[in-house]
Amino acid sequence: MSTEVVTSVDNALTLKGKGLMQEVRTPRLLLRRWSDGDRALFAAINTDPRVLEFLPRALSREESDALVDRIEAQFEERGYGLWVVEIPGVSSCAGFIGLSTPRFEAHFTPCIEIGWRLGADFWNHGYASEGARAVMEHGFEALGLTEIVSFTVPANVRSRRVMEKLGMTHNPADDFDHPLLPEGDRLRRHVLYRKKKSSEINTTW
Repeated sequence: MSTEVVTSVDNALTLKGKGLMQEVRTPRLLLRRWSDGDRALFAAINTDPRVLEFLPRALSREESDALVDRIEAQFEERGYGLWVVEIPGVSSCAGFIGLSTPRFEAHFTPCIEIGWRLGADFWNHGYASEGARAVMEHGFEALGLTEIVSFTVPANVRSRRVMEKLGMTHNPADDFDHPLLPEGDRLRRHVLYRKKKSSEINTTW
């Protein structure tokens, strides 16, 4: 995933006081909270070799369900999280798009990340850009965030293109080795993208 926003951890933990938003709508998407009916479809995404190209490994059904539980807990604790991507008339659960807080320390943390993970059948339709744009606007306007970040491995051109469409910028000096991955791991090196609240979002999905 890619998928963060910078204020401070303390500020992030107080966002719930601004109101817990249950869903975000775009012209083609419904971004909403998770239900039990989403779990099987999400688990299938987490074992698809195409989706796993830039992820450490496949998730078992138990691990995938545990991830959903953590996502929902973050919504309750912090007032933001990774929404289910529903494409009305196409798929009830195409993956997720949303905001999260990294579980590791790096030179750019504490922060909040914008990230996405869609099933491969839903790539190349502009869904990630469309949903992420709405999430970013929600983060800046409704949650009052001042900076959002995102990161991925250098070879993940698809995700980097979405970041660029959102108006995020990459400074090679920000690139880092992911501390949760061991030395020598092919995915350890990451590129970091940032976006300030005042910078313009590319509206071309």
